[in-house]
Amino acid sequence: MLGLSPLEIGVVLIVIVLLFGTKRLPELGSGLGQAISNFKKSYREGSAIDVTPKEEVKEEKKP
Repeated sequence: MLGLSPLEIGVVLIVIVLLFGTKRLPELGSGLGQAISNFKKSYREGSAIDVTPKEEVKEEKKP
């Protein structure tokens, strides 16, 4: 797992708990889960989003 030992993973988890607190951890996990699911959804859809520029409508100026 990325060359991390169990001790290093534990230290990282302790630092995360100290930085964010135990009350915000569920919010962070939920947000991360939603981000991953949105990424997977957009990856599956492919290029369904049309990003071609639209033609500009030219308006005539009145004198």
